[in-house]
Amino acid sequence: MAAFVPGRARAHGAAMEMDNPVMGAASLAVSFGARRKLLFLFRWLALVMGLASVAAALPVVALSFGCDGAAKLLLRIRPLRAACKFFSGAYGRVIERLGQKVLRDPRDTPALRLMISLTFTAVPIFAIQLALGKPRLLLVLAFYLSLYGRKFQQFVRMFSASHLEAHSRHGFFSEKYGKVFGRYLEFFLGYLYGNAPELGRTAHVRLHHKENSGPDDTRNNMGCDRTSRIDFLWYLSDNIWTVLGLAPYAYFKAKGDEKNRRRMFWGMARYYAYFTAIFVYNWRIGILFVLVPLLCMNFINAITAWVQHAFCDPDNPLDYFANTVTVMDEVNFLNEGYHLCHHHRASLHWTEMPAHFERIRDKMRNAGSLVFRDLDFIGLFLELTLFHRMDVLAEKLVPWEPMNHDQKLTLLVKRTGLRSV
Repeated sequence: MAAFVPGRARAHGAAMEMDNPVMGAASLAVSFGARRKLLFLFRWLALVMGLASVAAALPVVALSFGCDGAAKLLLRIRPLRAACKFFSGAYGRVIERLGQKVLRDPRDTPALRLMISLTFTAVPIFAIQLALGKPRLLLVLAFYLSLYGRKFQQFVRMFSASHLEAHSRHGFFSEKYGKVFGRYLEFFLGYLYGNAPELGRTAHVRLHHKENSGPDDTRNNMGCDRTSRIDFLWYLSDNIWTVLGLAPYAYFKAKGDEKNRRRMFWGMARYYAYFTAIFVYNWRIGILFVLVPLLCMNFINAITAWVQHAFCDPDNPLDYFANTVTVMDEVNFLNEGYHLCHHHRASLHWTEMPAHFERIRDKMRNAGSLVFRDLDFIGLFLELTLFHRMDVLAEKLVPWEPMNHDQKLTLLVKRTGLRSV
């Protein structure tokens, strides 16, 4: 089955012959039997959504990084810094004791801390805003800060914890509490982030991990120049169909996977009902508290998917060992940076990823898998696609064999350019 190569098709103005039924706006049109005029509509509607995602995310980025700067200034005040450290430590000890009682695996306490934090910040803020009716600026700002945190760290934690929850057969909570709080992140808190139910448990686990970013993956970027801002804009635009659940639904429909198609349908139905209900109640609240988070989800989700499988080996493009990147940074919440280890053993607990990394080093070396240190996925996107600073990436690359700077640059250029499959 041939893959859709968006970068090349756009660059040369070629007619888009769609053998792959699951990639992008054009593939959706084919999957649903749409006519050529609808193909055009899908494409340009996706572009509008892509541009809207950038426009929605930029103010939130400014707020999140501005809050980080303000917090750093305040924490220079010694008594305030000491008080924050004391309360954070006390809170952490309470969560540790609680985790022993309510979690299937107490090692997942960091995820519990996140869930409690969001439950007592974002949820009541949203409820108060619904009760008041007319949007209040302070509530809007507080809502975004509770969702994304300083330097988007709260979103990173949510992304990582929700990711692991999707791979857990029963979720984080023990049987006693799981009946009430099962999949609490994806099926409750995820609504606030614009994350539709079943995008994790079904689309991510049953689609992405099956295809490993290959030609049939809805988030495949092998047909793109991963250093191109324009290619990323088109990729971001097409990603909205995955975030809305339509592309995974089309994938399962095309594959004849009725069980997962139904799951996606009901997940989409629940989210669309929520979206519609808020807009009917108050369209201003709908824009600020539902649409903007959805667009931000599309923007950040596209960035992450873009770089996690950015370094395709042109000599062996279907080898996920080669195209899945590993990043090591000081945060690395729940060891999210060990992305290749996760693809190799998706059921492995996150605390066991570093040891697994050591076990598969030889296979990674043979496949040419890329590892970066002192870098997270957002930083990788900024250096690779936005700023084109290959020199920075070359400095952070950890080669398997001795390589000089120029050799590293040559390797990075070879592994990120436009390739057909």
